[in-house]
Amino acid sequence: MVSGKSGIRPSPQPGPPHEPELDPPFDMIEPDTLASPLVFSSPHSGSVYPRRFLASARLDAMTLRRSEDAYVDELFAGVVARGAPLVCARFPRAYLDLNREAYELDPRMFEGRLPGFVNTRSVRVAGGLGTIARVVGDSQEIYAQRLKVDEALARIEKLYKPYHRALQVLLTRARENFGLAVLVDCHSMPSISTLPLLPESADRKIKADFVLGDRYGTSAAVEFVDCIEDELYRLGYSVLRNKPYAGGFITEHYGDPANHFHAMQIEVNRALYMDEKSMAKAERFERIGVDLAEVMETLARRISARYGGERTAAE
Repeated sequence: MVSGKSGIRPSPQPGPPHEPELDPPFDMIEPDTLASPLVFSSPHSGSVYPRRFLASARLDAMTLRRSEDAYVDELFAGVVARGAPLVCARFPRAYLDLNREAYELDPRMFEGRLPGFVNTRSVRVAGGLGTIARVVGDSQEIYAQRLKVDEALARIEKLYKPYHRALQVLLTRARENFGLAVLVDCHSMPSISTLPLLPESADRKIKADFVLGDRYGTSAAVEFVDCIEDELYRLGYSVLRNKPYAGGFITEHYGDPANHFHAMQIEVNRALYMDEKSMAKAERFERIGVDLAEVMETLARRISARYGGERTAAE
């Protein structure tokens, strides 16, 4: 079961929102009629920056915004009319990163002792990109001074855990209704990679419109990822798989094909749909959104055709 995996510790229901601007902390957009086993998540497109956070940051708002997966929730919004739910964070990833373990924290950031169960040694923490990030962009420090440990734990309780509980509910419902659940974790990527250069690469430019990540074939049925890739190619887009992004914590955590939970990550090249400097939408923005909704509807139809009969027979 997905809920049995490590990474998200159980907790009581949260109290009032941690920051008044983040009430609610995320939007869960439901279709009029649930018609798809697909569930869409946009954990990094939030753009509501609490005033207290901005006051504590040493960076200006635009610099912080460059870490957003800007407008990704809007790009994928068309899936709702096709019968699938979409959950998207309202807070930015610079404030709290949902695509991490619940407690990947850098002790250098905090005033006070972190609990013993905190993962302080992950590669992401070492790079300054834990659950509460230390840096954005080219290793630019976010905070002017250390945060209190209670502040970090409060963000996790009030924001991280409710989001993941909601995502779990949607996935469990999909499996109950359709026999399987397919999570599509929606992200965008800078056109110039910030990852270390590959030995055979002469530059950092990502030469693809989309990158699909399925943890190298372990988090979702290959045929599902093949379908998305084929449909994107049909529409004229270039696609890579698992390079340079194979899927993060969300894909790994929720992907459990043996128990009929499938998860994949899709990265959209930001240069495809926006000006990366001004963050203005490109003229193609609406067209790309329509194409993505069409691609995902095709995937849902193929899953229904392939697995719908098996579910009916089993029932």
